[in-house]
Amino acid sequence: MQENYDIVTIGSGHNGLVAAAYLACAGKKVIVLERQPWFGGGVITRELTVPGFKHDQHSMAHIFIQANPLIKDDELGLLSKYGLKYIYPEIPLMSVFADGATLALYTDRQRTYQEIARFSQRDAESYLKLSELGATWLPAIVGGMFSVPAPTGAMFAFMDQSREGRLMMSIMQKSAYDIVKEYFTDERVLLHFTRMVSENLTGPEEKGTGIGLFVFLAFLEKYGIGVAVGGSGMLSQALIRCIEDHGGKVIGNTSINKVLTSKGRAVGVTTDDGRTYNAKDAVIGAIHPHDLGKFIDGVDPQIVRDAANTQLTENVVFTIHAALNEPLKFKCGDKARSAMMIELLPDRIDTLRGHFDDLRYGRIPKDSLIGLGSVTNIDPSRAPAGKATMHAWDYVPYEHPNGGARHWDVCKEEFAWGMVEKMQPYLHNLNKDNIIAWHCDSPLDMERHSASFRKGDIHGVAFNLVQNGSHRPTPDLGQNTVPGVERFYLVGPFQHPGGGVFGAGRATAMKMFEDLGLSADKLN
Repeated sequence: MQENYDIVTIGSGHNGLVAAAYLACAGKKVIVLERQPWFGGGVITRELTVPGFKHDQHSMAHIFIQANPLIKDDELGLLSKYGLKYIYPEIPLMSVFADGATLALYTDRQRTYQEIARFSQRDAESYLKLSELGATWLPAIVGGMFSVPAPTGAMFAFMDQSREGRLMMSIMQKSAYDIVKEYFTDERVLLHFTRMVSENLTGPEEKGTGIGLFVFLAFLEKYGIGVAVGGSGMLSQALIRCIEDHGGKVIGNTSINKVLTSKGRAVGVTTDDGRTYNAKDAVIGAIHPHDLGKFIDGVDPQIVRDAANTQLTENVVFTIHAALNEPLKFKCGDKARSAMMIELLPDRIDTLRGHFDDLRYGRIPKDSLIGLGSVTNIDPSRAPAGKATMHAWDYVPYEHPNGGARHWDVCKEEFAWGMVEKMQPYLHNLNKDNIIAWHCDSPLDMERHSASFRKGDIHGVAFNLVQNGSHRPTPDLGQNTVPGVERFYLVGPFQHPGGGVFGAGRATAMKMFEDLGLSADKLN
């Protein structure tokens, strides 16, 4: 059986949906093919525990996409026509310490300043300098985030022409911990900001992560964290409604086995069940770089080898999604209920550093770094009246030291109870009486969920110095295209600007608009 379309998209992760939606709005006949029976990839909301409780299985915070013209300018009508709504809590992130002390990061810079001043007046003044510099750089950062990245060499050559550019270039090559140490001295302030940057699945001493501190602060101050009403997956659902409203299709249970090419050009795909979907104009593919040679014939062998050798992060996550009888009660007080992301932190920065050292050597860290969110405090629609949800995570290695990745299937319930025990000193009511049911995902489960989450890396490939910008995932693939295969375009967390909810499929769409002679000014 054959079907004909203008654009065939492989994978319904939010980046693929974004690219497909732009092409559909430009008048193209679009189809999106998804291996799973559900849609959205890492941007999905499901009743994982019991009916009536909505859980964001992967991403729950929509930060960077708020600056994307997709949302900022509502280019496709997701907000005005297709039901997407956001709530913006005044405390995007809060650190909670074992003795009950808290340090909140507000969207209001002066309130954050006052928070830090409780620990160190000197650090509070340093924070103002850091956040002001981040705000100054934000327009340039945003300007390069939602389009195909500029060549790395040209970008560095341009930056090297000014003092300001050289400063940014220096920071881009340092680690987050290098920068935090330059600005702050108080142990808890150090912990707070180092932990914030490590939420990007990077060890804080990984070179090339320094700019992340400025990026996080600048985005959180200007845009906050967007909490999608009804669940993170409402973004994916709005995109699907947009695609279907413009005559497109999104279908599940469809596994792709090959991208078809003719005379060096992508012309369609075939599926495991023998169907063919022809693409008159282009194919969009969320194909992990490790799989490039498997799905597309005729690619230069060196390009395939380089793609297969892209590095994955050592810092993958284990998550708990729980349905609760009542909202969590924090020993630090009710202030924590206003925060979107809550970091349960140790007393010493070296404990945090040691956590990532353990991961580097494939060990289960002896000291946890648990983060959690109870999004029903912000969006009560996600649970029955009076009930609540909890999303908690900790970093672990993909290969369990006691038996490899598959050992997670044996030990994950035990590991989850261990996480609960470590969280209990911070909470009054996290116990068996309050937990109605839970769903746990190990790194192996993450890999099973999406082909983009290879070895549990939910950001596709590691976000490090050599896999960044136009070199993400490799220099050959950094323009969202595959050399030697015309009209084939890449999307996914392994492309610029990285994993997370960026709506980065817009960059792929803009590249396609240029190649296909379409105008973004004429979307309908």
